[in-house]
Amino acid sequence: MQITLIHSKAPRHVHELGLQVPEGCTAQMALEKAGWLKAYPELGTQALTLGVWGRRVGPEHVLRDGDRLEVYRALRVDPKMARRERFVGQGARGTGLFSRRKAGSKAGY
Repeated sequence: MQITLIHSKAPRHVHELGLQVPEGCTAQMALEKAGWLKAYPELGTQALTLGVWGRRVGPEHVLRDGDRLEVYRALRVDPKMARRERFVGQGARGTGLFSRRKAGSKAGY
């Protein structure tokens, strides 16, 4: 069966590999067969976060024909914290729907 492996080592640097694997192959076995655990040592040191078509799966997940196995890198910044910091920097009046209010109008309109 044919699968596709995707890994982005850095922003805008995507590595894609089509791979022929036997029936009943797990995600971990596919990574080993492709040689990515040796080619990208950072994958072996951190806890792997894997996904199939954007849905998170574990290394023991059995792949099906046509699956796209994605290897995710760890987030450098918590998205909620980054949003809070952006909001503090912009101020309450400079964000979202309320940034261009007409004079004398109610909040949110």
